[in-house]
Amino acid sequence: MTSGNPTLIGTAGGTFLSIVPNLHSEDVLKTVLLAAIGAIVSFVLSIILKFIVKKHKKK
Repeated sequence: MTSGNPTLIGTAGGTFLSIVPNLHSEDVLKTVLLAAIGAIVSFVLSIILKFIVKKHKKK
């Protein structure tokens, strides 16, 4: 693909512009909140699993 392809840019722009009017602030807020909760849970679980693996290897 070459950069600046008018078909690609037109398709991406059209898709973006067709999605924007259908977004509601509640949906965006809910998505941001769920993404933040998911990131926090993932981070905490990875720390817990890392601790368990280190503790298990010492035995």
